[in-house]
Amino acid sequence: MKVVIDTAAQQPPYEQLRAQISEQARGGVLPTGYKLPTVRGLAGELGLAANTVAKAYRALEADGVIETRGRNGTFIAAAGDAAARVAADAAQSFALRARRLGLTRDAALSTAADAVQAVYADES
Repeated sequence: MKVVIDTAAQQPPYEQLRAQISEQARGGVLPTGYKLPTVRGLAGELGLAANTVAKAYRALEADGVIETRGRNGTFIAAAGDAAARVAADAAQSFALRARRLGLTRDAALSTAADAVQAVYADES
């Protein structure tokens, strides 16, 4: 695993770490089941505080990119299944909340499309 933290970048170190691990997992550089270094170990390698690495790992776990198996360690999760499951859960939560707020189906879809467009604007 190769991670480079740019201390001059606008993104905070935990976000740089999260993004790089996520990208490497999605791209297959870090295959499903790959064991990640411990929080303390990676913090030492990168010259970061352990809390910074822990924050990145929590975000990656919430996104379904990694999974923690207790004392056995932290591993790259099955990307497609986990990412699809997390995205489906988020979409379901959004749909339920939009309905509770009284939005029509079309208004909810338009709102979701606008949010996706804003997030993916740099890929257009």
